[in-house]
Amino acid sequence: MILTVNGVSFRYNSRKVLDSIDFRLRKNELLVILGPNGVGKTTLLKCLNAILRPTAGSILVEDRDIMGMDQMEIARDLAYVAQQSQSGRLTAFDAILLGRRPHINWRVRREDICKVESIIRTLHLEDLALRSLDEMSGGEIQKVNIARALVQEPRVLLFDEPTSSLDLKNQVEVMEILDHIVKGHGLAAVITMHDLNTAFRFGHRFLFMKGGRIAYALDREDVTASVIEDVYGIRVELVFVGDIPVVVPSDSHGSPVRCEDFPSRNMDGTRSAPLKAWP
Repeated sequence: MILTVNGVSFRYNSRKVLDSIDFRLRKNELLVILGPNGVGKTTLLKCLNAILRPTAGSILVEDRDIMGMDQMEIARDLAYVAQQSQSGRLTAFDAILLGRRPHINWRVRREDICKVESIIRTLHLEDLALRSLDEMSGGEIQKVNIARALVQEPRVLLFDEPTSSLDLKNQVEVMEILDHIVKGHGLAAVITMHDLNTAFRFGHRFLFMKGGRIAYALDREDVTASVIEDVYGIRVELVFVGDIPVVVPSDSHGSPVRCEDFPSRNMDGTRSAPLKAWP
């Protein structure tokens, strides 16, 4: 296992935010943490990176407890990208180069420059390299953030809402990049998300959080409407497109929508009824 989380709890003063969190993460896995606002998703990510110190439990990266490591050691194993990042006048190249900080002593080496150039080519960011971050769109900045995380050469990537505020095209591009990186480079990723349909399209495993605890730990094929209803408190139906579940919420009156009105494919691959006019 790359990442092992045992009984992690956390309190803000007297308020318990996380309660006995347990999970394991293998290489080539993309784990998505889901749940309503305020259930502790971001707090959990910050505990995994030791930005916040758990009040109980342990977090192991390949059998090494991060609580016994300093920040530079942690940064060599885990790269964290927050939901909100600063832009400023840095160029994309300089921002990505900052990801080499855990490996740099007194000066930037030619090796560090080469690694930055390689990541820029891999993610096709050549046109952005010398542009300032404050001149970029949200999707472009997020791709730079991914590049900066990758150039750290971590074992585990931690992303808090990586597709937040992005348009559909950039959501898909960012998640395709992460999926390709995780599968192709022997890494693992832990991602928090609110968009269930994007999560189910790209995620490999899912933790549903409720009240600071893990309510369900499921593979994609085990996700059901009742799980989503229990966690989010809203009636839904699942329409399958291939083997990917798509969440269709109830209407404003609490009645389930007519999922038969949506074109999709059944679990056996046959096409369902064609799209009907929406009433």
